[in-house]
Amino acid sequence: MRRFLIAGNWKMNCGPKRTKTLLTNLKDKIQEIPEGIDVLVCPPPISLTTAVKTVSDVDIDVGAQNVHYEDNGAYTGEISTQMLNEASCTHVIVGHSERREYFGETDTIVNAKTKKALSAGLQPIICIGESLDQRKNNVHKKMVRKQVDAALNKISKEDVKNVILAYEPLWAIGTGETATPEQAQEMHAMIRENVANLYNKNAADSLRILYGGSMKPYNAEELLEQPDVDGGLIGGASLKADSFADIIEIAAELTSV
Repeated sequence: MRRFLIAGNWKMNCGPKRTKTLLTNLKDKIQEIPEGIDVLVCPPPISLTTAVKTVSDVDIDVGAQNVHYEDNGAYTGEISTQMLNEASCTHVIVGHSERREYFGETDTIVNAKTKKALSAGLQPIICIGESLDQRKNNVHKKMVRKQVDAALNKISKEDVKNVILAYEPLWAIGTGETATPEQAQEMHAMIRENVANLYNKNAADSLRILYGGSMKPYNAEELLEQPDVDGGLIGGASLKADSFADIIEIAAELTSV
């Protein structure tokens, strides 16, 4: 049985002061994390240590939004796996569509970052997804399969147990649009089938695939009800304690059914 993961990607929002306030409010809203659910927040680098301290008394993990594939060196502005380990991070987002679009991250870079994260004991959340044009031209499945194949290239069967995938329909990020539950399920099922072809059915069945396209309290239930949707990589709704707590509670209710 795959556990839901409700993960917040804060993007370039929330310095240390705002981070402490947001997480304190979140703790007030949910009191304690429901059984059977994992909760993760991914603040910007400057706020990671504040986040870790603020949630030290509750079962909320803290992850980073990016990492470099080298251990150290002359890479101004980058952050290493060692730094994330020292900050007590457990996860790191890899290959988000914004990193690919605005910062030129290629499939090869995503694969290198995935390998580095795994070697350092961090769980990578690998983002994959298609553009609106690719979906309209009916090449969206081909594109996503290509991204999955590249991201998992030379990742062992043992290591893939620690990988999380996040499906991002790019046309639904920051636009207010959302894939229908049926569209989300179709893509998640296809991704899981692809992982089964790369490894085996057991590996695919145990791997969590998050939905990363504008999950909100009003649509969370119908998305999380889909058999191959194992949680959400949530943007805007994770920046408000009320809405993020609502999604956590929705996941809890589905878990208890």
